Amino acid sequence: MTIPFHKYQGTGNDFVIIDNRKNLVNKISCETIKKICDRRFGVGADGLMFLENHIDYDFKMVYFNADGNESSMCGNGGRCMVAFANSIGVSSSNGRFMAIDGEHEFEIANGDHGQEVSLKMIDVSEIEIASGYYLNTGSPHYVVFKNNVEKIDLVTEGRKIRYNQRFEALGTNVNFAEFKGDKLFVRTYERGVEDETLSCGTGVTAVALAAATQKNDVSGSLQIITKGGALEVFYEKAGKSSFVNVWLKGPAEFVFKGEMVI
Repeated sequence: MTIPFHKYQGTGNDFVIIDNRKNLVNKISCETIKKICDRRFGVGADGLMFLENHIDYDFKMVYFNADGNESSMCGNGGRCMVAFANSIGVSSSNGRFMAIDGEHEFEIANGDHGQEVSLKMIDVSEIEIASGYYLNTGSPHYVVFKNNVEKIDLVTEGRKIRYNQRFEALGTNVNFAEFKGDKLFVRTYERGVEDETLSCGTGVTAVALAAATQKNDVSGSLQIITKGGALEVFYEKAGKSSFVNVWLKGPAEFVFKGEMVI
């Protein structure tokens, strides 16, 4: 079967998106998803997403990691899905969609570098603090603040945490971050991709909330720099280690479209 697809990217985090409102694809194997996401033998992407109908929302987002498994929430993927849905007339410049972690509000505006999508993330009710910060922003993240983040062997260091005794069973994404002036620079090892990604939406959200906890900020925003570009996270503190009204903002760009055989 020949299926049309669109390729989008958000600060270097790239996705293959399929409009599945007519149920063109009712079942897809892990191996097929791996092949689609493979950068040598397929389209190439960090993940595959389906846009589907939902009776109560503008649409439903279904997300698969590059390893073929259905994943927890992807922040940059959600922003790219919003841009795609808007481009095909499924949604307007603001609305709501359903994802694996629940409801998400969104807003689209024109920014200095093209279209910018703001996505409301889930509330965070608990942050575990030990040698790093562990929290769930739609996906689980472990945040470590350290110096010279650009120079670390991220895959090696990320795997040490992702596959340690605490996290091996379910896995966790791992973020290394450092302050550069009033901004944060972040690198992310992403489970499911099992490698460094140029950006991670739920990851930069986790880093911003960990930094706000560290600084004891009540509310505000932080600019986050990733290898793929800049994002901004807005937040309000609701308790000692809980946050509400969390928004992720940044660019979401169409790359190309085509057809593939599934």
